[in-house]
Amino acid sequence: MGLGPLLLVFLLGLGVTPLTLTQDDSRFKAFLTKHHDASPKGRNDRYCERMMKRRGLTSPCKDTNTFIHGIKDHIKAICGDNGNPHGGNLRISTSPFQVTTCKHRGGSFRPPCRYRATAGFRHIVIACENGLPVHFDESFFIRS
Repeated sequence: MGLGPLLLVFLLGLGVTPLTLTQDDSRFKAFLTKHHDASPKGRNDRYCERMMKRRGLTSPCKDTNTFIHGIKDHIKAICGDNGNPHGGNLRISTSPFQVTTCKHRGGSFRPPCRYRATAGFRHIVIACENGLPVHFDESFFIRS
């Protein structure tokens, strides 16, 4: 009789764990949808307009969005060895990433959306949960 409740708690724990992992994974996938493009085709204004629309960021027009170009595992590594604490659950990359920042040109926030692209190499700041990136915070040059 003593094992029954313990077995029930164990089985309930097994049932809840995959849900937690799925939720974490979905936040990471949403981060990738908004901010990752491994191999960009051009990094100009037309690139921004095309990618923002393709990624569903134009209803209404998102003011600013940054795409990180590179290997997904290198971005994940910012939550580990390739990042340093940057306040709260934020981490700053130890090495720069190639990025394109798309800024809304102004006017109406209803489509069609027009964007200005700024391309460069920058250190990026992301929020991590359970070892995965879940929010892009900022990017900037680090001056020596």
